[in-house]
Amino acid sequence: MLPSKVVRHKAGRFVPVLLAGLILAACSGQGPQTSNVNIQGPITGGSDYYLQQVQQSSDDSRTDWQLLAIRALMKEGKYPQAGQQLNLLPSQLSDTQQQELLLLKSQFLFSQQNVPGATQLLNQVKVDDLSKEQQARYYGLQIAAAQGKPSLTLLRAYIAQEPLLSGDDRQKNIDATWQTLTQMTPQEASSLVINADENTLQGWLDLLNVWRANAQDGEMLKSALKDWQTRYPQNPAAKTLPTPLSQAQNYTKASTSTIALLLPLNGQAQVFASAIQKGFNDAKNGALNAAPQPAAQPATQSAAADSAQPANPPAAAESAPAGEANAVVSPAAAAITPEAAQQPAAAQPQPAASAPSSSAQVKVYDTSSQSIQQVMQQAQQDGATLVVGPLLKNNVETVANSQTPLNVLALNAPEQIQNHPNICYFALSPEDEARDAAHHMWNQGKRQPLLLVPRSSFGDRVVNAFAQEWQKLGGSAPLQQRFGSTAELKQGINSGAGITLSGTPVNVQPAAADSQGVTIAGLNIPAPQQQSEPAAASGGGVDSVYIVSTQDELQLIKPMIAMRTGSRSAASLYASSRSYQAGAGPDFRLEMEGLQFSDIPLLSGRNPALMQRAAQSFNNDYSLVRLYAMGIDAWTLANSFNQMRQTPGFTIDGNTGKLSANQDCVINRTLSWSQYRQGEIVPAS
Repeated sequence: MLPSKVVRHKAGRFVPVLLAGLILAACSGQGPQTSNVNIQGPITGGSDYYLQQVQQSSDDSRTDWQLLAIRALMKEGKYPQAGQQLNLLPSQLSDTQQQELLLLKSQFLFSQQNVPGATQLLNQVKVDDLSKEQQARYYGLQIAAAQGKPSLTLLRAYIAQEPLLSGDDRQKNIDATWQTLTQMTPQEASSLVINADENTLQGWLDLLNVWRANAQDGEMLKSALKDWQTRYPQNPAAKTLPTPLSQAQNYTKASTSTIALLLPLNGQAQVFASAIQKGFNDAKNGALNAAPQPAAQPATQSAAADSAQPANPPAAAESAPAGEANAVVSPAAAAITPEAAQQPAAAQPQPAASAPSSSAQVKVYDTSSQSIQQVMQQAQQDGATLVVGPLLKNNVETVANSQTPLNVLALNAPEQIQNHPNICYFALSPEDEARDAAHHMWNQGKRQPLLLVPRSSFGDRVVNAFAQEWQKLGGSAPLQQRFGSTAELKQGINSGAGITLSGTPVNVQPAAADSQGVTIAGLNIPAPQQQSEPAAASGGGVDSVYIVSTQDELQLIKPMIAMRTGSRSAASLYASSRSYQAGAGPDFRLEMEGLQFSDIPLLSGRNPALMQRAAQSFNNDYSLVRLYAMGIDAWTLANSFNQMRQTPGFTIDGNTGKLSANQDCVINRTLSWSQYRQGEIVPAS
């Protein structure tokens, strides 16, 4: 046993150590802790995991876990829950937490369509204090703030974001940069003022110039792209070309040595197929170039033309209404009374000539005698290198789903477009006309349109196509008004009812692709909600009317509008090609004073000699003339198949319109617009 003196001495030595330990323990329990949670890095878990960590944490790491949970919730599209968590955050945050919160709040405001509020928060972010991962998100939000509108600010955001990305995100950035550039007009691109040290941006602008100068020649474009890559080796696009240009670099001319032309040679559609086949063969054989090109002819017609007797319309034209699923005619095909040809006033620049006479072998296959699967198989066995057709919509859908290895220029389009590297779609559709009308009216400064269309599924198609395109241009939901049969219109005009130019807003159903959000560098931004804002009705703000009617219907509709609105109405009138038929005499043209209408270039005076020949060949049935022009353009497009499939910006001045191919290789048509003025037909101003 130790003496008590010794015990007291040893105990005295341990007391300071014990007190120091207690003091340190107390300090560690009361003072701030440095969290080991990295809120500046990527998130690797789901929202449930991070929320669980929030519940289990009681120190400063709790706030960091909350911030990560909010990020995960928004990535998963759970914005209401993210909003709740934002409200639970403490008011006292570190500088690092505050910067992260600005990014999160900005993203949340974007989900609420509050772009100004989100942009204001982004302006408070100290970019230099952010990690690379945060910077990528920051520039992603800057891109979202631009709302797809091309600008110098948007280009700079893409360029700043690119080195912060990798893999698919990087390629998406390059493709989006290129898309922004191509959406700019040449005037907008040339007016950009950039700094001397913006070498990357300068390279992008030079690439745009290279593409615009060589887009119409696949071989020249390939050579120009290689030269550009040599001049700008450090540009991100030089290392990985935008996808459309990468496709163009692999451009090879499609073989047209053996063309299979698939048409219904029997049944109700035979008359339409015959018109297309004649146009195709005339273009192939060079018969179009033999036509003389006379000087411009006046729009007024001779008395003989006005009094010409109508020819009997083909029976098939009456039995295939334009609204049917398999309709192959243009919107003007119904109710045509073919009489003497009539042409607009001034000769305009002619469409590009079709490819000259060719030694290509063209074999025609009848799609009405056997299944489309059998026809395609036979064409392949016969050594076809390119298929033109089929014509009927149901057959086109079958081919699109067949995974055929053949290159196909379909002469119609399915309801749901599928992007296949070997299929393009070329059709004369009322939807095409409606979208073109939307652009034409918008460019003329109209902002409150009314759609006056038949009470039918055909009218539904026109309304939906026009409204979707109108809202893409930035307009609010247009009004729609329906009319019935000619007999109903006559009854209305006899009773003095007139047409009031009032209607209901179109409820546009967006395509599935348009309803999805976008993901940029891991950010999920919901798509903006389409707001259908009612336009003003009669007596208010209707400034334009798009009329889709036959000639007989239009002859009743226009005076019925005047009966209710009078001469004081400021609404401009527009019509589709459905109303433009042969035989409209001077009285009709005077009655239509001021009205503008669209049609294919061949019927708008671009090549008067060819138009007259075609009109004579088809007894002045303009519906068949349009299909004849379609056959001509089909030959031209067939000879440019890979170019329009792979070359961005591909355009051709065709006989059915100015033709361009979108990313799905759907051929869009820009039509010619004419106007009735003092009894004549002149180009619309």
